[in-house]
Amino acid sequence: MANAVPLNDQAMAFLERYLNNASPTSQEWTGQKLWMDYLRPYVDEFITDTYGTAVGVINPDAEYKVVIEGHADEISWYVNHITDSGLIYVVRNGGSDHQIAPSKRVNIHTANGIVEGVFGWPAIHTRSNGSKEQAPKPDNIFIDVGCTSKDEVEALGVHVGCIITYPDEFFILNENKFVCRALDNRIGGVMIAEVARLLKENGKTLEFGLYIVNAVQEEVGLRGAQMIAERIRPNVAIVTDVTHDTTTPMIEQKTQGTLKLGEGPVIAYAPAVQQKLRDRIIETAQAHKIDFQRAASSRATGTDTDSFAYSHQGVASALISLPLRYMHTTVEMVHREDVENVIRLIYESVLAITPGETFSYFD
Repeated sequence: MANAVPLNDQAMAFLERYLNNASPTSQEWTGQKLWMDYLRPYVDEFITDTYGTAVGVINPDAEYKVVIEGHADEISWYVNHITDSGLIYVVRNGGSDHQIAPSKRVNIHTANGIVEGVFGWPAIHTRSNGSKEQAPKPDNIFIDVGCTSKDEVEALGVHVGCIITYPDEFFILNENKFVCRALDNRIGGVMIAEVARLLKENGKTLEFGLYIVNAVQEEVGLRGAQMIAERIRPNVAIVTDVTHDTTTPMIEQKTQGTLKLGEGPVIAYAPAVQQKLRDRIIETAQAHKIDFQRAASSRATGTDTDSFAYSHQGVASALISLPLRYMHTTVEMVHREDVENVIRLIYESVLAITPGETFSYFD
């Protein structure tokens, strides 16, 4: 790949700004605007939809359409109940992990702005009453915003339905490990945006339409991808998301597979993954000496790949994943080299596609 490189200083500044911005499921639009502003010099036009999915398009008039896709939303909580004494109980917005909640700071998003709070938890001294110690559960974790009554909480603008996010921000650990909440999967938005930048800065001309899709509501059932797939009706879709590094404690590799940070992108095997497209991606990785790993998914990938693959009359789809530690926590961790290699692999795979290809098993 000539000239432009993944994750230059400009890209890193965007990555940090984009990750630090809260974009919870169903309220992704502030992040989408940041993403579109960054992508604007590298695309010809944008498509947006009613629920907030954003798409940058190169060659919008081309008949043959290729999608590269990530999802924009992060897990969060909803305010569900406010007690008379001013404590707040929550329900999930996506797959939020109740076990990490106690003692975490939170931001409650209201019409009046951010209201700060904390997930309270009884002190260790008070939890030893001779019975089995209670673990954090969805029905016993609660938020304290420093109020003493329900009226006082509501006076701050907090009401049932307000979304709650964690304020934890991006940092780099030991030179090359990116750590932040919401790497799942706003790092995907960064990676596909970088592909568009590299195409532009390396002077690559595509003979098909390229749709750079940042979909909403993946965390609640792949909903944004489902909607935008029907609108675009692509011929090919290459999806990127995160997957589990399985080398940390308490993960059974016999069931979860063996995947590790720093060992390269993960190419998926699953019914939704079209095999001829996947083979093309593997051949591309080998030709460009990009190290990669393999993973198998039973039945569904659990990513937006499934929505694209089974949309319309069927779309040749593949999944390139980024290994990640501590998914759905506030310290999600990825390796910089893996991020750069996912970008390289998607970039080179896009360039390896020829307009008109059906990837049919019968050609």
